[in-house]
Amino acid sequence: MGSISKIAFFLSFLCIFCIGGLFGSAVFAQKIDSSKISLKPKPKIVSRVPVIKGSVQTYKPGNINFNGTSSSPTSASASKSIKILTVLKLYPNPVSEQLNINLRLEREANLSVKITDPLGNEIITLMNERAPAGEQTKTFTIPNKLNTGIYFVRIVAGGDPKVLKISVL
Repeated sequence: MGSISKIAFFLSFLCIFCIGGLFGSAVFAQKIDSSKISLKPKPKIVSRVPVIKGSVQTYKPGNINFNGTSSSPTSASASKSIKILTVLKLYPNPVSEQLNINLRLEREANLSVKITDPLGNEIITLMNERAPAGEQTKTFTIPNKLNTGIYFVRIVAGGDPKVLKISVL
């Protein structure tokens, strides 16, 4: 071997050694950081629907089974299912000064008409008296203390409530 080939061999060996040293060091090598890896199990997705254990039958109106026989509604419960109050029309909407409610009562009942805010707080009671059966139109003057906005008219007759939305100008 000549001196030039010895120098070339030495330089190539030196280059390989330097390159191996640089890429083998911790700065350039990619190591897994075992302190940040954890083998935690995936969290279970918990259903918010309760699990009912046991034999539960669904409710069907008129078919209540206490002793194995089918029962039909009695006349008292049948009379409760009849609607006492039917609101035919509430006008004008939006309201500025006067509100008209066209309604029908199936029988004489206590009639209550109240205005509530969207949170359900009672603002004013327009009517709370006994009303005869039949179709009738009630007219109410809207008080000036009502600010412009959305309100609800709650009409109750004999425990049968109806809630209607109105806009006050």
